[in-house]
Amino acid sequence: MHADLPGTPLDIVGDVHGEHEALCALLAALGYDDAGDHAEGRTLVFVGDLCDRGPDSPGVVERVRRLVESGRAVAVLGNHELALLRGLRKHGNDWFWNEDPRRDARFAPFNWLRDDGQRADMLAFFECLPLALSRADLRVVHAAWDAPSLSRLGALPQGMRPGSCFKEFDDAADAAMQAQGLQDAARTEKGRWRHRFGDPSAPLPMLQAVGRRDEARQMLNPMRVLSSGVERCAQVPFFASGQWRFTERVRWWDGYRDEKPVVVGHHWRQFLPREQGRPGKGGPDLFEGVAPSAWLGARGNVFCVDFSVGSRWQERLGGEGVQRTRLAALRWPERELVFDTGQKLTTTGFGEA
Repeated sequence: MHADLPGTPLDIVGDVHGEHEALCALLAALGYDDAGDHAEGRTLVFVGDLCDRGPDSPGVVERVRRLVESGRAVAVLGNHELALLRGLRKHGNDWFWNEDPRRDARFAPFNWLRDDGQRADMLAFFECLPLALSRADLRVVHAAWDAPSLSRLGALPQGMRPGSCFKEFDDAADAAMQAQGLQDAARTEKGRWRHRFGDPSAPLPMLQAVGRRDEARQMLNPMRVLSSGVERCAQVPFFASGQWRFTERVRWWDGYRDEKPVVVGHHWRQFLPREQGRPGKGGPDLFEGVAPSAWLGARGNVFCVDFSVGSRWQERLGGEGVQRTRLAALRWPERELVFDTGQKLTTTGFGEA
């Protein structure tokens, strides 16, 4: 579940989320031809979350699959690919299941999978992707580089599949929480307020047992940590992705002190100043007061290359004149950002504490 990065110069592409048109524009701006070749011998790296929400997830996944299988790209698993491997029906992924076109009408129109054969091929591709990539000068992971989690994954027998591994870790976490009485406490606490969990107009009190349960489930599963980040019990509840939540993401990079730089996606960075309610994720703004081109962390050597293109469907739905979202790539070792708009931007603060 941990593989090597190619030794070439790299173009590290942020979360695509089914935005095939933006991906095509970005690859052209980076100088790749239709086959994925680059005149300078560069290699594409995808940080995960290829799919969901956008209009053409099948097109994005198929193009990336061809690039990976031809040796022109590498990719890591994101939490959205893991959700499909786990069989989860989530907002924005009805394109994969093709079960109820009305359920995800807000994301429509989007391209559906054609048949079960295409679905099986896609899952087989996801099963072969690692959770982390690295080489002597760089690390890439979807959400968080966490040494203890990587060590736990490294101790697994060779050949174990991500979907089955995820379930084993979750089952072990659930058993530990049950033994501590945390599961029963959270179930009782949640039961009192269940009827209001999906109502953003009806604020809930802070449910401490639910928050501690959700934090434990996240942090006891190393695959959750790497693919969706470090979470802690929130100070106050907040509404996000259709329900009230009691854990929040934290700036794990503030505690990252290794010398080797890390590039991640997942965290919905904003190119323009964040507006209240955008991009709809809720919780604290992890990038408040930080320039979109800035490196992060205790040593200034972590960069998030996700510029919220997963929210572009909202811009289309609202007919907005200002495009706030971007699909971006970080060029390494140049440390230059390239956007699907063709804009280029030099990053700042690399190596600064």
